[in-house]
Amino acid sequence: METDPIAADTPMGRIMDAYPGARRALFSRYHLGGCQSCGFSDTETLAELCARAGDLDVEEVRAHLVASRQHDESMMISPAELRAELESSSPPLLLDTRTREEHDAVRIAGAVFLEQDLQQQLFAGDPGRRIILHDHSGRHVLDTCAWFLGHGLKNTRALRGGIDAWSLEIDPALPRYRIEID
Repeated sequence: METDPIAADTPMGRIMDAYPGARRALFSRYHLGGCQSCGFSDTETLAELCARAGDLDVEEVRAHLVASRQHDESMMISPAELRAELESSSPPLLLDTRTREEHDAVRIAGAVFLEQDLQQQLFAGDPGRRIILHDHSGRHVLDTCAWFLGHGLKNTRALRGGIDAWSLEIDPALPRYRIEID
């Protein structure tokens, strides 16, 4: 893993870019970043946020973010690992968490669009079923993966880098696209 990019003077925007699950980690432990009253700007530094939130210990918050990132890493699977699983004798269920429009336009072969009814069926089904979730860039899928894990589906993972990484590393014929609000 690369050198930890978090320091007291690191802007929150850079932390959010480097640690996709940071907002979830900050909200779950400190109630920061989840709503208008506890939000932060991309330019606010970690030290400024900690001071504003009641003089939280910057090092403690930084350590929590690092530990949360390590946990997030354990929930991810690389595109190469996914390809190997899809080619195995018992492939996982590959679920697309993007919008219906994105799924209809570009998709990994065999991916199923995640609808509410399917999610409810999965939550009531086999807790050991292998499930791989993906989104566009891997930035939002960790929240969905945590949701599935929290509902007892302990064999759920998230595709690192999303469909964009899949198209770069595995299937260059798969069209890449850009989302304006990602």
